[in-house]
Amino acid sequence: MQADIERVLIDREAIAQRVHELAGQIVADLGPDAAVEDQEITLVPILTGSIIFVSDLIRKMPLRMQIRVMSVTSYPGRATASRGASVEAALTKLPDSLEDRHILIIDDILDSGNTLSLAREMIQKRSPESLRSCVLLRKERPEAMEAAVDYVAFDIPDEFVVGYGLDYDDYYRNLPDICTLRQEVYTR
Repeated sequence: MQADIERVLIDREAIAQRVHELAGQIVADLGPDAAVEDQEITLVPILTGSIIFVSDLIRKMPLRMQIRVMSVTSYPGRATASRGASVEAALTKLPDSLEDRHILIIDDILDSGNTLSLAREMIQKRSPESLRSCVLLRKERPEAMEAAVDYVAFDIPDEFVVGYGLDYDDYYRNLPDICTLRQEVYTR
């Protein structure tokens, strides 16, 4: 697996530091007037790419929280570019109503904006108290830079990346760093 890596774009230490900072910012934005123990949030991670990011983020957030997952497919199989977002209903666990809930959508990467837009639309119909979004990575491309997002861990060049939850054909998610692959790996 290591032989497939072209270069490390963001190392694990930088990721850990930024996740810690983001968690603090999210907690502060929920309302500095309330005691931390009284604050509550519902996280909606987009499966499967966000799972490692979410697991690290929630351990830095001293809040009451619920997790309601959504499964959205936009990079099927060996795709290295988004093929359009579609919800996988069988894996999506959203209640019919989210009234009085502060919702945070969490995704791994923002490139076209389609996944985040679809998730926002589905959740907004459930009348949340507030709705914010957080992405680990935002590609430096016009669609991504113009998309509405509240928290961004890192802006990256418009390159295909793997690691820290991101995959190619369901592999490489377990890499602790965010990396680019050698081109011959995904052009085989």
